[in-house]
Amino acid sequence: MADDLSLNPSRDDFAALLDESLGGRDFMEGQVVHGLVVAVEKDFAIIDVGLKTEGRVPLKEFGMDEGRPALKAGDTVEVFLERVENAMGEAVISREKARREEAWTRLEGVYEKNEPVMGSIVGRVKGGFTVDLGGASAFLPGSQVDIRPVRDVGPLMGREQPFAILKMDRPRGNIVVSRRAILEEARAEQRTELVSQLQEGEVREGVVKNITDYGAFVDLGGIDGLLHVTDMSWKRVNHPSQVLAVGDTVKVQIVKINPDTQRISLGMKQLQSDPWDGVEAKYPVGAKFTGRITNITDYGAFVELEAGVEGLVHVSEMSWTKKNVHPGKIVSTSQEVDVVVLDVDPSKRRVSLGLKQALANPWEAFIAAHPIGTVVEGEVKNATEFGLFIGLENDIDGMVHLSDLDWATPGEEAIAKYQKGETVKARVLDVDVEKERISLGIKQLSGDPLQGDTFRKGQTVTCTVTEITSGGIEVKFGDEEAPMTAFIRKSDLSRDRADQRPERFAVGDRLDAQVTNVDKAARRISLSVKALEMAEEKEAIEQFGSSDSGASLGDILGAALREKAQKE
Repeated sequence: MADDLSLNPSRDDFAALLDESLGGRDFMEGQVVHGLVVAVEKDFAIIDVGLKTEGRVPLKEFGMDEGRPALKAGDTVEVFLERVENAMGEAVISREKARREEAWTRLEGVYEKNEPVMGSIVGRVKGGFTVDLGGASAFLPGSQVDIRPVRDVGPLMGREQPFAILKMDRPRGNIVVSRRAILEEARAEQRTELVSQLQEGEVREGVVKNITDYGAFVDLGGIDGLLHVTDMSWKRVNHPSQVLAVGDTVKVQIVKINPDTQRISLGMKQLQSDPWDGVEAKYPVGAKFTGRITNITDYGAFVELEAGVEGLVHVSEMSWTKKNVHPGKIVSTSQEVDVVVLDVDPSKRRVSLGLKQALANPWEAFIAAHPIGTVVEGEVKNATEFGLFIGLENDIDGMVHLSDLDWATPGEEAIAKYQKGETVKARVLDVDVEKERISLGIKQLSGDPLQGDTFRKGQTVTCTVTEITSGGIEVKFGDEEAPMTAFIRKSDLSRDRADQRPERFAVGDRLDAQVTNVDKAARRISLSVKALEMAEEKEAIEQFGSSDSGASLGDILGAALREKAQKE
């Protein structure tokens, strides 16, 4: 037996050995001492440790050999002295505690050297397991059993295996160990060796072990590499599961090895030809192609021209007429669309596309169908402080400026006559294709009453009173569809001062007046009833005589008025 110091020592020899062991010191409780097996009874061994009385130790603390106690009289063993004497006058000793103290001493040396220790999992406790370290019991947390969670610990129970000591507290009798630390260290060594065998650019086969949102982990034979989603294919991949599944065998290229972190980046698309090679020749600026919408964002839509080559249609290039509209309201994912190449930048792997350029420019189509001067019809879309917007064909608008609403009425007053949704006619005045503007005019539907000889100085016109003020009357005259307006001052209402009263007129009254001035630049015509009366008097005098011929003014005017009435 390993605990034996001699086969059959005598009591004297044992006493000498005990003195040597204790160095001549007195016995002290709480120490490991040497003892001599005096006798072996049915369940106990009687052991002499040099005290007045022997101690008794259960045989089970020494183990069994083929069903029999592996201990006999005369053997020397180490035991732990708990008390010199108990109530029965016997020494209280323990072989188990001696083994435990021996184990603690040994484990402290191992812990200081940061070395692994052999042990076996012997039981399950709350939060983990108990491990026998050759006489000392340790706690193995559940998280420290393996690198990954273990569902069944049965195969690990009772099997001797290495553990790392994480913490020791002898006064409290606590030891915490880890099996995971040993496995990670072994894996790190294995990983270092495997990484040293790999080279960037090398092509290898691997098995997909796990798939995440950002990529897949591929087992290269004991070491994992990350295949990022952007390196799976030249074309857009929204999720790795679209390309791979767990268990797939794939051929990958080692893109990069980080010697510090030992991380390995893999790629699949690197084994395929780059579709961006010669992209300028394949997609010249101005050419028209058909593609598929792959992704829609706030700033535009991506169109796949071929596998691995996508171009961006910016929101500003999506529609000729729909401005400030989300791209999702113009196109939808997977939709086939015609696009025109606007720009190609191979260095940045960018292609700018236009969706509206593949369609006819509605302003060019409008001017082709409606030359300047053409009359068009549309619905009033909006009235603003500077004019009317009228909806035309192909979702484009034309604008009638305030100054082009009416020849005579001020724009602020004229625009109040129109209601949103009303259908109106207008004449095309100008089309600016580059600025996407169409200028229309409503007053141009009728001729300018101030052009030509429609109204001239000295002409008599019939007016209708529209408003009466203290300073005169407002009248309209001319074409009923586009009438002119004028203001007859109080002093011009009559030759007779007694009749120069605006209140003698009523709105709707009709009267004749003479045109006294035509200002085409200011678009203003001046009228006067007084001037007409004076002109008629002058004409009557010239026709029927003068005051010198003996005829009175009353006679002359009476005759003139009778002649005028007869002509009418």
